[in-house]
Amino acid sequence: MSVPSGWPVGSALPTVGVVVLTQGTRPRDLERGIRSLLVQQDVRLDIVCVGNGWEPTGLPSGVKALGLPTNLGIPAGRNRGVSQVEGEYLFFLDDDASIPDPRFLIDAITVLRADPTIGLLQPRVVDPAGIASPRRWVPRIRKGEATESSNVFSVWEGALLLPRAVFDATGGWGEPYFYAHEGIELAWRVWDLGLRAWYAGDLEANHPVIQPTRHADYYRLNARNRVWLARRNLPALLVPVYAGSWLLIQVVRWARNPAALRAWLGGFREGWATSPGERRPLRARTVWRMTLAGRPPVV
Repeated sequence: MSVPSGWPVGSALPTVGVVVLTQGTRPRDLERGIRSLLVQQDVRLDIVCVGNGWEPTGLPSGVKALGLPTNLGIPAGRNRGVSQVEGEYLFFLDDDASIPDPRFLIDAITVLRADPTIGLLQPRVVDPAGIASPRRWVPRIRKGEATESSNVFSVWEGALLLPRAVFDATGGWGEPYFYAHEGIELAWRVWDLGLRAWYAGDLEANHPVIQPTRHADYYRLNARNRVWLARRNLPALLVPVYAGSWLLIQVVRWARNPAALRAWLGGFREGWATSPGERRPLRARTVWRMTLAGRPPVV
C-alpha cells in the first residue's frame, strides 16, 4: 500500500481498529460490510467481528472473531470489540452497513488530521438500492441538504470514526442503553472534551432504509433512554427541562397512535424509576459551547 497523498514522506500508514457488530442474522450483509473494509486503501486495519449472542464463523482471513455467549446489547457489544483491536483510530460498522468507496477511511482520517478539533466523524448514509434516505439520517434539527457537512450533537451509530484516545476519554459506549441513544451520549461527551462531532456530508456509508419501529421495544426504549440520557449527562437543572420537552414532543407526535403513546409513556416512567448507571454531567462551558453552536441540550 502506498503512502497517502499529502502524508509526510517516511510516515507510517494510519492504523485503524475496526469493530463490526452482528448477531449473525444477516450473513450476506455482514459479508458485504467486511468485504468493503478489506479493500480500503492506504490504511492498516485490525478487524474484529463481534457476535452478540453468536459465534462468528466463516470470516475472511485476517478478521478476528469474538463470540459473546449472550446478546449484551449494541453498546456493550461494541465496547467488547474495542479491547480486541489496535490502532490510532477506531471505526465502528454495523453488520447491515458497508463502505462503497475504498478510500473512505483514508479520506475520513484526512479530515480528522486536518482539523484536530473534530473528535468524531459520521458519514452521510445512503441506501445502496437508491431508496430515498429518511431525514433522521441527517442528525440535525435543520436538516438542509444531506450532502452538507456540519457540527452535530447526535450521530447515527452504524458507521463512525474517531481517534482511539478520544473514545477512551469519553468512557466508551453507554452500556446501560442496550439499544438507542448511545450515539447522542457519545457525541455529547466528545463535545465535553472540548472537541466537536462532525457530520461529513461528502463521505458516504451504505445502509438499507429500515424503520426503527421494527424493534418490538422501540417506543419503550426510546422513552426510557431519553430520560436516562438526561440523568446520566445533563446538569441537574437541565434534566427535567430536557425530559419534559421530549415528553411534550412525543405526546403530540403519537397522539393519533394510542398504543405507541402508551408504550412510550411506560418507558418514560421506567426511565425515572430505574438506574441509568454512571452519572457524568456535561460541564457548564460545554452546554454554553453547544448553545453557541445552535443546539443547547434542552431538546
